[in-house]
Amino acid sequence: MAIGRTRVTTQGQVSVPSTVRKKLGIGPGSVLEWKEEGGRIVVERVGGFSSEDIHQALFGSETKEPKSLEQLKEGIRDRFRKRYARA
Repeated sequence: MAIGRTRVTTQGQVSVPSTVRKKLGIGPGSVLEWKEEGGRIVVERVGGFSSEDIHQALFGSETKEPKSLEQLKEGIRDRFRKRYARA
């Protein structure tokens, strides 16, 4: 089932249908990669990073126990006490 159609211009350019852009999450500046797989041409979005990829890059494989809401609130209170304490 086709999800869109494109006409090739005389310069070899194509427009990506809006349904495909939305499905792939692409916009201006996005990079698409064309591959040949089993006699078919496949187009994929390149360079997309998930939040998990970014977290892994920043913090490595280190995993910590999640804090409870009360622990988070107490940490914020402590931070404010230290930062705004009158000396």
